[in-house]
Amino acid sequence: MPTINRNGVNIFYETYGEGPVVLLTHGFSATSKMWNDQIDSLSSDYCLVLWDMRGHGSSDYPEDINLYNEKETIEDILSILDKLNVKKANIGGMSLGGYMSLAFYNQFPERVDSLIIIDTGPGFKNEDARNNWNNYAISTAEKFELSGLDSLTGRSKEMDPKNHLNAKGLSRAARGMLTQHDDRIIRSLEKISVPSLIVVGENDKPFLASSDYMERKIVGSKKVVISDAGHAVNIDQPETFNQTVREFLSSK
Repeated sequence: MPTINRNGVNIFYETYGEGPVVLLTHGFSATSKMWNDQIDSLSSDYCLVLWDMRGHGSSDYPEDINLYNEKETIEDILSILDKLNVKKANIGGMSLGGYMSLAFYNQFPERVDSLIIIDTGPGFKNEDARNNWNNYAISTAEKFELSGLDSLTGRSKEMDPKNHLNAKGLSRAARGMLTQHDDRIIRSLEKISVPSLIVVGENDKPFLASSDYMERKIVGSKKVVISDAGHAVNIDQPETFNQTVREFLSSK
């Protein structure tokens, strides 16, 4: 099982196919398995890199809460690219993974060839809105602490409790990675200068407005709303999603 080790924390990743690199990051409490329906389609012409964020899936679940944050996450992505000797990649992700992709670009723009942002919010300028989000993140952590992996039952399709070792890592990730502390990322959107694809499911109501906002702020970006799809747009409509991503990658 391929891994990188950063300061004693093993991070799991897999690669499929050859060609220009497409690295995709899953959403909170999902794993790299959420991209199973993308493997055959994208790996036929690209090197698809999938990985599990710390506290998720087959990566380690460190006990130190200070090891769960935006900085550690984007440095995990950087380390995977370095391990694969990839100087520049198409970087994308869903929900929290999309936010971390924007954060990665903000920190390492020279390593990004394009962005693929899926069912994602770019953060908050309004402090009250950010506090409300953080209250949600903390309440999510508390549910994992109270009910364990059972709290994933009946939630969005990509959140499969069978894919995680325990709920402790997810609780720490909710407190350290899902919470937000400033408006750097949302205010950085206008600085993005690489081709950018924004994808959202038409039924993913909480993220429709944020997708519109990103389309307005990211110069030259392309937004695609996929019909009959919710938050897990790539699972709900895999063929349409795969075609959308392939058309974007081939035309940029």
